[in-house]
Amino acid sequence: MPIKHLEEYRDSDLSRQLVEKIKRIRSKKLRLMEVCGTHTVSIFRAGIRSILPDTIKLLSGPGCPVCVTDQREIDAFIELSKIDDVIITTFGDLMRVPGTLASLQKERADGRDIRIVYSAMDAVEIAAKNPNKKVVFPGVGFETTAPTIAAAMISAKKMQLENFFVYSALKLIPPALEALMSMEAVKIDGFILPGHVSVIIGLNGYQPFFDKYKIPCVISGFEPVDILQAIAMLAGQLKTGIPKLENAYVRAVTIAGNRRAQEIMMNVFQPVDVAWRGIGTIPQSGLGIRENYIAHNAEAKFDIKLPDPEDPKGCACGQILIGTRSPLECPLYKNVCTPMDPVGPCMVSSEGACAAYYRYHS
Repeated sequence: MPIKHLEEYRDSDLSRQLVEKIKRIRSKKLRLMEVCGTHTVSIFRAGIRSILPDTIKLLSGPGCPVCVTDQREIDAFIELSKIDDVIITTFGDLMRVPGTLASLQKERADGRDIRIVYSAMDAVEIAAKNPNKKVVFPGVGFETTAPTIAAAMISAKKMQLENFFVYSALKLIPPALEALMSMEAVKIDGFILPGHVSVIIGLNGYQPFFDKYKIPCVISGFEPVDILQAIAMLAGQLKTGIPKLENAYVRAVTIAGNRRAQEIMMNVFQPVDVAWRGIGTIPQSGLGIRENYIAHNAEAKFDIKLPDPEDPKGCACGQILIGTRSPLECPLYKNVCTPMDPVGPCMVSSEGACAAYYRYHS
């Protein structure tokens, strides 16, 4: 039996109808940015770029959490792994991201205790089973993962686990959109907004951004029909000249979002200024750990001294994340940078634009 809300959003006839609708909306050349890395992969997998009219260009944005993690944060994770009584617990896609001198994968090969987990609660369980070790979880992600990491910290506090710590590198999407709009080199006519993040923050989460910039925005799901519908809605807005903030993912995203998840997230974290790879420091775009959870704050617990970080030489990941270059325009792409031996983070993560191009682009 087909899975409900899946097959209907992969319907080829409906997809063709949407493509024809997009083609009938005659317009000047449009540059639309899919903010989410999962959208980038879905667009490639479905071959959407190849069936759109030449007037529409899709740009990949800063929606891959591993990719936008600043080099200094990566270096901090690696440095923490070198402390003798520390266990690093991390999601798998962070393992091969190159730091300035090494990676977590290389450190594990050298004997460091680095374990892949599927959730922050897995890390809490490891801390409970290893009371003589300090367990550190690198908190990487956006509003999607922040509530689950916050919930893990709440659990650790209730369990009185004094050996569980989070190094927060969490980031917020709306401030990044504002930063993109303020960059002179970035030319964007409309945004395909991320579905997963929007489930948490809702349509209202983008309202201040939209009210300020009045740029067409549509929240999209991840199936071909979802994405084509969002593109058609954006093209329609741009044709009429009336920008709107719209939701094309109503089966999952509400106006207010998941308020309980928002409460949990903001109980543990607070907005802070943080650096994004390719963009620089964005005010109030990160989530720092509040004072009442300082006992579980890895930055407060460990005094890590780091030299000024260096991005990989020749790597265009920063420009790719803001849509000013494509992976095909990076001199390292497919030459010295491959998924087997990545130079930059955009080639590491399954949501990275370079990895998507490498896998799907002919």
